[in-house]
Amino acid sequence: MKPGSYLLGLIVPAGLLAAWAAAARYGLLPAQILPDPAFVAQTIGETLASGELWMHLSASLQRIAVGFAFGSAAGLLCGAAIGASSTLRELFRTPFLVLTQLHALAMLPLIVLMFGIDEEMKLFVIAWATFVPVVLNAAQGIREVSSEWVEVGRVLGFDPWYQATRIVLPAAAPSIFTGIREGLANAWQALILAELFASSEGLGYLIVWGRQLFQLDLVLTAIATIALVGLLLNSVLGIAERRLYRWRGGVA
Repeated sequence: MKPGSYLLGLIVPAGLLAAWAAAARYGLLPAQILPDPAFVAQTIGETLASGELWMHLSASLQRIAVGFAFGSAAGLLCGAAIGASSTLRELFRTPFLVLTQLHALAMLPLIVLMFGIDEEMKLFVIAWATFVPVVLNAAQGIREVSSEWVEVGRVLGFDPWYQATRIVLPAAAPSIFTGIREGLANAWQALILAELFASSEGLGYLIVWGRQLFQLDLVLTAIATIALVGLLLNSVLGIAERRLYRWRGGVA
């Protein structure tokens, strides 16, 4: 991306920040509703220096790493099987159409009954939020691989493993990466909401704690961290995708 594009993308955030600062300076909004951005920045610095923010961020990142790994691995395996088999596609078409309409949090009462409110519940919510988009996109990508390419592999005598790794997966890679990025975004959002529901540490817990103490600066600190980390995770996946599949002309 060109430097000019980065600068253009900063115009709206800078404008919102300026409007926020002006509203706080001239008393357009009470500090109890929207604290001054300088005060929020000070809170960010203090929580970083004390290690409090790092502790909560570390807890959230550990959860997202485990839940996302399980959800994406299961999603890739199921998506590959469904994409490669027309029988499985027909068998699971309706169930997966139903699953796309059900967010993990809609089933939270049942999940709590099964797993309680400890770490297992949060990891399941994260894995579930990851699983569905990864399955759907992986299955679609594999299903749309040109049959002519597969036939060329057969003619050349490729065994099934070589054909899958050298023809099918590279051709389906853009769709698979789309599912992984959607899954990561869903997982990050689901994690925060699960931490809001029941947790003693994590960024979601920090939001609840700040609200209970009526410390809106702490709430906004957690929200800003959530947004920045989510943006960073998505950017890292984008960079990995471009580097791994540069031969495709730089997929986004």
